[in-house]
Amino acid sequence: MLRTHRIAPAVATVVLAAAALATAGTAHAAPTAAAHTRAALDTTCSQAYLPLPDPSCTPGATNPDVTQDTIDSTICVAGYSTSIRPSTTYTNRLKVQQIAQYGYDDTSTADYEEDHFIPLSLGGNPTDPNNLWPEPRYATGTSGLSSTDKDTVEYKLYRAVCNHQVNLVPAQQAIATDWTTALSVLGLS
Repeated sequence: MLRTHRIAPAVATVVLAAAALATAGTAHAAPTAAAHTRAALDTTCSQAYLPLPDPSCTPGATNPDVTQDTIDSTICVAGYSTSIRPSTTYTNRLKVQQIAQYGYDDTSTADYEEDHFIPLSLGGNPTDPNNLWPEPRYATGTSGLSSTDKDTVEYKLYRAVCNHQVNLVPAQQAIATDWTTALSVLGLS
């Protein structure tokens, strides 16, 4: 009996390798999402930035479908974030891997929120590991802030963007730079 489910990955590898050889010396293609995932998961992350993620592991990533011109038909529509949220099967698997990367002593997945660093409500990429990290639900760092505090900031930024008080990109940049200061940087606190 021919086992095509075992042959297909091998054939795909050969085809991809041949394509890479054929394009040697030409412009490089953008890395695939799978390559981003492998690169992100090969990194060891530091807890020194808490309550922020390590920027080398979680720099944030945006959803190309969400722009200033599309906010009224994407993020500002009720139910938008729910409609694009990845499955818990995906995020739970990623959470376990990233808890190990961060070297957390507490490895109980219930103690972490697999957080979108740039939230879905601000046009964050739903599945890119560069935009997801295991954010502790408990207070961390010298600030004593937790994931609940970040959720409050996210909501205030979302309301400001959808009320056209702040443009999308500055809100994304402020939260990705330092969510603890994002509101004050944008004059919203």
